[in-house]
Amino acid sequence: MERSKEKEVKVEGYVEKLVKLNRVAKVVKGGKRFSFAALVVVGYGDGRVGYGFGKANDVTDAIRKATDKAKASIITVPLKGSTIPHDIVGNFKSASVLLKPAVPGTGVIAGGAVRLVCDAAGIKDILSKSLGSRNGINTVKATFDAFEHIYNAAAVAKNRGKTLKEMWG
Repeated sequence: MERSKEKEVKVEGYVEKLVKLNRVAKVVKGGKRFSFAALVVVGYGDGRVGYGFGKANDVTDAIRKATDKAKASIITVPLKGSTIPHDIVGNFKSASVLLKPAVPGTGVIAGGAVRLVCDAAGIKDILSKSLGSRNGINTVKATFDAFEHIYNAAAVAKNRGKTLKEMWG
């Protein structure tokens, strides 16, 4: 039995979003033993976002473990205003995610897991297309792959020997 919920909890300055909650069964001598797997995205709304995957015999323990792992794996997404600086494609296994910057006022045009990750990161305007796998876990990992490969404008300008003002225009 597979469940996908959109649950959002705001605590201590960060937003915790439950992307996927899955009940898994292990067949043992006496029958089936059920446990839970949770995928959680944690974001601060300023470009910092992370994800975690936790498994436990109880739902609350699985979500707590996933949240702890998400806080430990936080990355910083370079932002240009309320969007990303350039087009990027992220891949993980058979899941691909195309992310494109959008003009202010567009909103988050994304589905499922990508929308939750973008909301947690604080991205207000973005266009996205999920290609290939529809698996929520692989889609989240593909989105993070895209975020990790976005160029930081300040670092690129420094490498080219220009100022940030010259780069952005």
